[in-house]
Amino acid sequence: MLFLLFSPNKTQWGFYAHKQINRMAVFTLPPQLFGFYKANIDFITNEATTPDKRRYAVEAEGRRHFIDLDYYDSLPPQSYKKAVKKYSVDTLNKYGTLPYHLIILKKQLTKAFLQKDRRKILRLSTDAGHYLADANVPLHTTINYNGQFTGQEGIHGLWESRIPELFAASYNKITGKSVYIGNFKQKIWQVIYASHNAVDSVLNIEKTLSKSFDKNKEYTFEERGNSIVKTYSYAYAEKYHLALNGQVERQFRKAIELTGSFWYTCWIDAGQPKLDSKRVPYKKGKSQKYRKEQK
Repeated sequence: MLFLLFSPNKTQWGFYAHKQINRMAVFTLPPQLFGFYKANIDFITNEATTPDKRRYAVEAEGRRHFIDLDYYDSLPPQSYKKAVKKYSVDTLNKYGTLPYHLIILKKQLTKAFLQKDRRKILRLSTDAGHYLADANVPLHTTINYNGQFTGQEGIHGLWESRIPELFAASYNKITGKSVYIGNFKQKIWQVIYASHNAVDSVLNIEKTLSKSFDKNKEYTFEERGNSIVKTYSYAYAEKYHLALNGQVERQFRKAIELTGSFWYTCWIDAGQPKLDSKRVPYKKGKSQKYRKEQK
């Protein structure tokens, strides 16, 4: 059986990258938080891809992973209410609600810290890490998210999945300490704008490479589980990775820093509640509350 690995849908950083970003964000936290998150690092890591899986069952899920800034004739309002008034709910749902959803998650996680609801803290922290990582992907901010309008179908998977899969082992994943974000709404929009400003380079560099690269060596076939899949070759991915001059690694590191700082900020805003360093029992199939939350 053959299928095209390089034609992912719009909602993936790549499973490997999402898990690594969430995991490494734990190590940015101060001692007061580190013990709790470290004790539950397996859940935070393994469940980092749950929002992508959830899109098949939850109608509203897909739009939470992106925002097509280039649809709008001017930058949309940072306030959801003002954006709805200007463009309508249907428009926002069609062209993505990523920053607006993160602002909601900020309030929810802060409340969970206030209530010392350890289970909810973990679930919301894990989900937030996923969306914060998506905010650092340039192709999550454009209508041309997979190069479908420029003859570059598959570039989405190449940038956010194939390159990290092949080269993230060499990335410097140790970032600075998490910091308090004084105005999260402003911060997340700055991140979105910065990602969008990189769209042209993501597309143009690949377009230039494609014109000069041997077409017979651009793709390869690999065994994945019980399937043989067509994907970008190591040589092509490496050339693109080098041409981007470390862009994917920089965005990877920014996602780690932002995720840790998001958790830290919610904890600070909740009054810095004390959390023990015990693992929350989140084993699938054994926790009725876990199954209910997943449903």
